[in-house]
Amino acid sequence: MLQARDEHGRQVRNPGPTALSRMVANLGRGNAFVIVERVDDEAAGDWYVQVWLRDDNTYQLEFRDGTAAEHYQTRTISQEKVIVALSGWAKGRPDWKDAFMWNNIGSSFENAG
Repeated sequence: MLQARDEHGRQVRNPGPTALSRMVANLGRGNAFVIVERVDDEAAGDWYVQVWLRDDNTYQLEFRDGTAAEHYQTRTISQEKVIVALSGWAKGRPDWKDAFMWNNIGSSFENAG
């Protein structure tokens, strides 16, 4: 099952493209992020994609594939590309991340715990 939530704590179970689009469109001061995560007791690790609307009006997009070592980040000015990426990730499309150049930031989490 998927679950999306924003900074205000609003949650949507199994969000579709319309719900994700609305959540991203509503980002702003005081509601600056959306996290979409797989909530599955059978899958070990953390599986999520998140977006943060930064103060400079760029979108910071990140995803984690199970472990901290597989945590990636990119930035864009395109709200449309963010919505397409979130929707593609939610649908399990293998090409969802192809529109971006990703940086592995997993080493930032090595000592976190």
